[in-house]
Amino acid sequence: MSAPDPTYLHTLADECVDLVSRQFGRLLDWSPESLSTLDEVCAGLLADGPLADERLDLWWRLVGAYTGEVTVRAYGGEWIEHERSPGAPAVSALGVTGFPFGLAARVLDGEPDKSLASFVRALPAIAERARRD
Repeated sequence: MSAPDPTYLHTLADECVDLVSRQFGRLLDWSPESLSTLDEVCAGLLADGPLADERLDLWWRLVGAYTGEVTVRAYGGEWIEHERSPGAPAVSALGVTGFPFGLAARVLDGEPDKSLASFVRALPAIAERARRD
């Protein structure tokens, strides 16, 4: 299994920032707090019903890459391959493995109570609990 290309993932995340700015007039600033804005954008995308295949694939790639990149930057993490997510990179940060593309799929499918912002906010608590256990 080859390691993910962080440059490519960062490029996808940059595309997310650009598209959200152009289409929604919203600023994503690479902070964990900006994921609340992206949650709102995703909710807006779903307001008229499920996304079609090509549009879903585009937003899945952009949202997953941006969420992962914010996590990597906020917690000094890195992109990794993981057997639980073949074909979609995971992130390792604070000793915890996260799956931003899996989360992006769930958010874009309209799964209740799924949040990109909560994922990043909860990571330190999850890492602390893992250290205690």
